[in-house]
Amino acid sequence: MKKKKLGNTGIEVTPIGFGVLTVGNTQLNLPVEEGANVLRYALEKGINFLDTAQYYETYPYIRQALKDSPYKPVICSKSLDLTYSQMEFAINEALEEMDLAYIDIFLLHEVRQDPDWDDRAGAWRCLVEAKEKGLVKAIGVSTHHVDVAEKMAAIPEVDVLFPLINFKSLGIRKGDGPGTKEEMAAAIEANARAGKGVFAMKAFGGGNLTGSYLEALDYVRDLPGVDSIMIGFGSKEEVDRIVEYAEGTIDPDYIPDVSKKRIRIDQGDCEGCGACITRCPNKAIFRNGNGLAQVDPSICLTCGYCAPVCPVRAIIMF
Repeated sequence: MKKKKLGNTGIEVTPIGFGVLTVGNTQLNLPVEEGANVLRYALEKGINFLDTAQYYETYPYIRQALKDSPYKPVICSKSLDLTYSQMEFAINEALEEMDLAYIDIFLLHEVRQDPDWDDRAGAWRCLVEAKEKGLVKAIGVSTHHVDVAEKMAAIPEVDVLFPLINFKSLGIRKGDGPGTKEEMAAAIEANARAGKGVFAMKAFGGGNLTGSYLEALDYVRDLPGVDSIMIGFGSKEEVDRIVEYAEGTIDPDYIPDVSKKRIRIDQGDCEGCGACITRCPNKAIFRNGNGLAQVDPSICLTCGYCAPVCPVRAIIMF
């Protein structure tokens, strides 16, 4: 699989990366050995780019996949922390738990509109200094917000942008409201022109667009400035299909079987706004004891009407 340079970082990545969140305890919750086997299979098939995060608790999968392995993939991790000391702990934790001497990319995780950037000044300063010390090769942010992506293009220390984008604009935010794919695409291109490496998340809108497999991938792949697309995998078969896609050998009529996928709401992301409850045509979403939205799978139609109204992209399908 051909590799592309990630902006001006000097880091080379495959056009498809492996989002390790999928195998972890908030989604498929695979046993470590099983999840690591899927990871290692992806490495064997040529994928060299892995994305994880402190919040995902998936470092053990990566460590196991790389144990006694000849592969040295590019690894990106992220932290939601605000302060210098918290970020310092997060970096050291990642290095220790994945048994690494350095980590290729480390990001501020899910930066939202101002004042979130300013509130995380301590964590950002830690990343800048960690790069100077050689603990991290490249630094940047992940975000669902157009306004944040736009701002990053003008910040010299930002090496990498990891934005959310898909052909239905699912989960894209701007300020306190929704953003559009056109706005995010323009921000991505501006970052690329500024020399930032860009790899995209949620091409399938948290799984809700998987039924439009080729359309979803083609849209993001063809955006000016996108160097790689991060995709979550749960099986070797899914890896095989994405490799075929990347190499141009996939059946042009391919449509994945999504009949066994179910709508779920990530309890760590849900803010309890109730928008999905109002939108659900079959009254399959309710507030649980924690005041958060939850799906009753026995009556859910898997129509996906709820996903576009969620302001924080907490609604996923797998």
